[in-house]
Formats: sequence, structure tokens, C-alpha cells
Amino acid sequence: MTSKSLHFYFDFISPYAYFAWRKLPYLAKKYNCTIKLHPVVFGKLLDKWGQLGPAEIEPKRLWLYQYCLRYAAINKFKYNPPKEHPFNPLAALRMSLKEVSGVYQASVIDTIFKAGWSQGKNIGHINTLIAILKKKSIDIKYLKKKIKDPIVKNLLVKETNVAIQKGVFGVPSIIIDDNLFWGNDQIEHIELLLADMDPLDKQKLKELLERPRGIDRKVFKKL
Repeated sequence: MTSKSLHFYFDFISPYAYFAWRKLPYLAKKYNCTIKLHPVVFGKLLDKWGQLGPAEIEPKRLWLYQYCLRYAAINKFKYNPPKEHPFNPLAALRMSLKEVSGVYQASVIDTIFKAGWSQGKNIGHINTLIAILKKKSIDIKYLKKKIKDPIVKNLLVKETNVAIQKGVFGVPSIIIDDNLFWGNDQIEHIELLLADMDPLDKQKLKELLERPRGIDRKVFKKL
């Protein structure tokens, strides 16, 4: 079996990204995949595609909290979200770039995710990030210096722009070959693809995409 690359697009601001992250090692091991990690700015994806974040819609925010608590209970892990949400994820995302964290990338990402979503840490604060990563024997002074570097800031912008070019519209997104999966509830579908049992009817998909639009939402705004 040829090894596939599993491209994971995430932002620490999303609990769904954390939930998906928890499943990645299982997928990679079972299907001999190489995981490629891509921190991106969720807010920029929302701006690009004209969307609001889940926490910005009050009823959806309530639903999100209920879903997360149920999901954690069903999957038997501790769920204790950041005390401040939404928060500024930029420092954490920059630390998570391969060009910054290097061989520690996966460890940095795992540590930040767990601290934020299972331990209730304020991972939008640089001092909190430094404190939690210091325990991992990572060069904290180096990370703290790099995240202020204009080149590193640009790298995160580039990662986000490349993701947009690939059609990424939300987090978490997982791309395998040309197949994009969005959300932590797509693991079953991803497994079918990796097992060469994908039930997707591509001809039917093509036909559906070619169907004409009957009306646009802007029409209702005039009523």
C-alpha cells in the first residue's frame, strides 16, 4: 500500500479541530499515512468565504457548547475549554509552523491543544504558551523570538492563503489527494477513502454541481 499524505488544517480556536486532532494518530498508524500539519487563521477563512464563526451566532454558540460536552462525555476525555473564548490564536499558530517548531511541531501542537481544551488554559496569552511549552524541554526563548519575526508572520499568512486556494473554508479540514473533508465528524468517511472503499459517486457529484441555482439569498433581502 502506497503511503498517503494526510494534510490537517487547523486553528486552536476551534474545539472541533482539537477533537479531530485526537483521532489523527489512529488514522496515520492504521493506514500508514504521513501527517502534514498546517496551522491557519480561521478568522481569515471566515472573511474570505463570507461566514460567521459558530460562537458569533448566539443559538449556535449554545448548541456548540452542548455538542462539545456530549462529545467529550461519549468519547471519555476531559473537556475544559479556554477560560477566554474566542481568543487571539496568532502566537500559538506561529509557534506551530514547521519552520518554527521543527521536529517538535507535533509536540507543540498537541501540548497547546490539550492545555487549551482539556485544561482550561488561556492559550491566547503568550505567557501561558511559554509556561506550558517550557515543560516539554523546547527552546522557549527561540520560540518567543521567532513568533515576532515578520518572516514568520508572513509564513502563517502564506499557509492560510494556500489553504484558501485549495478550497479550505473551515477548520478542521483534512485533505487527502484532492479530497477535502471538513469537521471532526468526517473520520468514518476518511477511513473509507483510505481503505479504498470510498462510496462517493463522482459522476453523480458532477451532475449535482451542474444543476442550475433556482434563487439566491440576496433575493430574500429585498422582501
